[in-house]
Amino acid sequence: MSRIYLDNAATTPLDPDVLKEMYRVMETSFGNPSSIHAHGREVRTIVEKARKTVAGLLHASPAEIFFTSGGTEADNTAIRSAINDHKITHAITSVIEHHAVLHTLQALEKNGLIKLSYVSTDSRGNIDLSHLDELLSKNERSFVSLMEANNEIGTLTDLQAVGEVCEKHSAIFHSDTVQTMAHYAHDLRKLKVHFLTCAAHKFHGPKGVGFLYVNPSIKINPMISGGSQERNMRGGTENVYGIAGLAKALELSYRDMDIHRAHIQGLKSYMIEQLQREVEGISFNGEIDADKSLYTVLNVSFPEMEMSDMLLFNLDIAGISCSGGSACSSGTNIGSHVLEGIGASPNRPAVRFSFSKYNTKEEIAFTVAKLKEICSSLL
Repeated sequence: MSRIYLDNAATTPLDPDVLKEMYRVMETSFGNPSSIHAHGREVRTIVEKARKTVAGLLHASPAEIFFTSGGTEADNTAIRSAINDHKITHAITSVIEHHAVLHTLQALEKNGLIKLSYVSTDSRGNIDLSHLDELLSKNERSFVSLMEANNEIGTLTDLQAVGEVCEKHSAIFHSDTVQTMAHYAHDLRKLKVHFLTCAAHKFHGPKGVGFLYVNPSIKINPMISGGSQERNMRGGTENVYGIAGLAKALELSYRDMDIHRAHIQGLKSYMIEQLQREVEGISFNGEIDADKSLYTVLNVSFPEMEMSDMLLFNLDIAGISCSGGSACSSGTNIGSHVLEGIGASPNRPAVRFSFSKYNTKEEIAFTVAKLKEICSSLL
């Protein structure tokens, strides 16, 4: 069996149809989209067609979609713009957010620009909405940043429920939707959210491109100065090939979303069943119920073992690519801040398996068999 790739939460393989679309644009359309001549207008049409495609799928207006270099830039822009442009002095997040959010907010707090509060989460990573309501009631207009699905443990957050709490207190709400975009449908006519973020490489698009959705009720200043691109909001020549690839990948994902979701959820459920049957002493981090958990992610803690750091190494040697880490040990910065945040044992090695439409049941069966073999040898 060829190498098995189970690290799709980190990045996904490029869809062949996306590659074809990008290659077509590369081959035939080389003009600068800011040029007013025919070559430039042709490329500008490609960018705006892509923006219209994205907006249409999300039930948004094209004017609300800004292309970026990826999720991290989009998260940073949403956070810094909301806080700086709207004079926000209090922000709320959770300790299990992606570092693109967590580190940005902590830097703003360190620089004295905001006071940062952390909403409580339970042992499976669920947000305590009553605590969020309490935090918001004690502070004047706040900024809230909570991801829709945790990238390490997969626990889902109900954006509509969070949005309603934020609306009650006139808070600005940003959600990192990098892991859920194109895996779940988003209707921005209904969601009570001010900012959403996306990275194309999480759904079989190219790396180095994403977008930021900005609700029309929120006005922000230019993200990058130096040009009139992105309607004067982000200077710099657009990544045209990446933008075309993003739109194509999102279009394909929405077209086949139900089919791929059923397939991938089936793989995840099968792996849960097989692990429970074949490998003793395991536990799962985060929610695993289908309606509470991101169907592309499964985080597993294995029994304590003398050479726990060899687990991922041996999986790699066996031809299986995945990622992992234990909770941070006391007094160190090594490990997963997410697992530490939900109280997972620092002595138990954890592995994140993440799936895509290209994975098969045979790959899962092989992986479980190898895990059983490796764990027996390391215990």
